[in-house]
Amino acid sequence: MDAMKLYIKNMVCNRCKMAVKATLDRLHIPVAGIELGEVKLERVITPGEKEQLEADLNALGFELIDDKKSRLIENIKKEIIQLVHHQDGELKTNLSDYLGSRLHHDYNYMSNLFSEVEGTTVEKYFINQKIERVKELLVYDELTLSEIAYQLNYSSVAHLSNQFKKVTGFTPSYFKNIRHEKRKPLDMI
Repeated sequence: MDAMKLYIKNMVCNRCKMAVKATLDRLHIPVAGIELGEVKLERVITPGEKEQLEADLNALGFELIDDKKSRLIENIKKEIIQLVHHQDGELKTNLSDYLGSRLHHDYNYMSNLFSEVEGTTVEKYFINQKIERVKELLVYDELTLSEIAYQLNYSSVAHLSNQFKKVTGFTPSYFKNIRHEKRKPLDMI
């Protein structure tokens, strides 16, 4: 039988992937591969299986995505999360060129669609992801602020500090000291 791809909203971390995989296993739906926001099944599922899967995923806070525009938005989020949280220091070009080359769409189209649907810009989403990564690295307390700035491609520690304060209301050092409300789940950004 043919393989099938499903796109799942809010599947943004490894625990999310594990929860989705466990749901599919429980429903005896064979999985060929699973990535952030995307599942490749070994076969096409029946309408009844899809209905049950959708109900089970919704109960976990996930949502099946059917239309192309929603899939594109989830792919934009997936690429940004992958870039910020899993490929430290890899962005050597600007975000618009990076997303355009990875997703094979005009950046202006993607940016306008993202803003229209999400109520925020791609750039703000990217900055918020970077700030969450900075919070994570500050809490781990293994890198200096200078090393964090370099790893996340900030032009300087001052630039990182200014952006951090603008988003959180705190300086990085103050945040490191208070350690309350440290981080947000990636799907809540």
